[in-house]
Amino acid sequence: MAPKVMVFAPTGDSHRFLEQNGCEVQLGDPQWHVPGGGHEADYIKLAQGAAALAGTSMRATPTSRRVIESLPDLRIVAKATVGVDDIDVEAASELGVLVTHAPVESNWGNIAETTVMFMLSLLKGQMDQDETIKSGGWWSPNGQGTYVGSRASDGYKGTTLGLVGLGRIGGRVAQLMRPWNINIIASDPYIPEYRFLEFGVKPVDLETLLREADVVSVHVVLNKETWHLIGERELAMMKPSSFLINTARGGAVDEQALINALDKGTIAGAALNAYEVEPIPAESPLRFMGNKVILRPHGGSPLRGAEPAGRGAGQNSEWVNNDVLKALRGETPDHIFNAEALPLWLERFKGKNLFT
Repeated sequence: MAPKVMVFAPTGDSHRFLEQNGCEVQLGDPQWHVPGGGHEADYIKLAQGAAALAGTSMRATPTSRRVIESLPDLRIVAKATVGVDDIDVEAASELGVLVTHAPVESNWGNIAETTVMFMLSLLKGQMDQDETIKSGGWWSPNGQGTYVGSRASDGYKGTTLGLVGLGRIGGRVAQLMRPWNINIIASDPYIPEYRFLEFGVKPVDLETLLREADVVSVHVVLNKETWHLIGERELAMMKPSSFLINTARGGAVDEQALINALDKGTIAGAALNAYEVEPIPAESPLRFMGNKVILRPHGGSPLRGAEPAGRGAGQNSEWVNNDVLKALRGETPDHIFNAEALPLWLERFKGKNLFT
């Protein structure tokens, strides 16, 4: 019997590769992506007998403890994204199920570029100027821009960018902005000192970063420690002229606290492509704050230039498929997120090939 793979959130037709390599593939329902749908029972029902779960992000119907516990033969949950916050990783690890992800450069590099786009749009007042011209005007006093880089001619010190997290994405943002001669500070207790030196970034604690930065950009994984890392208290520490960017995960910022801070003028503006509920609800006040807020969808369709040269499928899908096939053959996958699960996984599945 062919091993069953439940593709809960397909990425194009990449699942065809699994079928061509001897897997029985069950696709999830697109309705599972709709917030508030309560589709967990349907997910569990369709996934019965699966040895692998795979797909892109599906926050509306996460791969919960109940889903994982309902699948006694489950070996792997393979994600086509960097983040795994829609999977109960703790439950998977307890049960000896591997979680893999796809930290490919086209994923995290794009987020860094989006962050820079957000930063410059906010600092330059681009949204106000664009709206003014399109409505028949010429110059918007609300869109007065900031000179970003430092100047040797008159000692102007330039903008200070504060990176909350200096991993792949935060580090790339620092690399991209370094030629602009701005001040870059970062808070990340898990990054060794040499990484700060490598990126030309000054290490500071979070409170110092919030008080000094003109732009605070969030680049953390979402877990119990980082849930609402930026809340009412943290926003109150920021300058009234400062901006907040969140391209990490929606739960890293207390969205209601951010809305209140924007309403009160605690901070000047924000740019987001991550939300506590995705898609962002139609009634969210963030939709009605005009040019004070820049909004962009989280994830979406594949990027131009994201595919590896000479290959049709995206590299992230390729990694997912290869990780799934390795796990089904009883081999250790390559892109493990929860390494703590590996000893129990090896005990349960090492060398047990479902294709023979």
